Amino acid sequence: QVQLIEAGGGLVQAGGSLNLSCVVSGRTVNTLQLAWFRQAPGEERAFVAIIVDGGHTRYAEFMKGRSTISRDNNKNTFYLEINNLKPEDTAVYYCTLRTWNNLGAVAASDYTYWGQGTQVTVSS
Repeated sequence: QVQLIEAGGGLVQAGGSLNLSCVVSGRTVNTLQLAWFRQAPGEERAFVAIIVDGGHTRYAEFMKGRSTISRDNNKNTFYLEINNLKPEDTAVYYCTLRTWNNLGAVAASDYTYWGQGTQVTVSS
């Protein structure tokens, strides 16, 4: 059984930083496509960042230049670091994965397994 468990969310002031983590069990992450999405109240779940097995990454426009997605295969864990947080970044952040690597896979429906989500709240 595949499980993903996020951690690292919380309340932070605008301009601050957070480092979200996602521990994966039931699959080894080194060959998988790993991603982060977020969902704000009343909005659809939106793509944030992807990392594929070769290490290539892709970011949503609103995250370019201030976020980094990374993976630690030894810990079977991946991360999302976000800097210069803005109030509009407030959302529940979800980690997810899929078997087939495709940097074009930016829809929530492209992904199979999901974590339970971690709340990020940015105060102005």
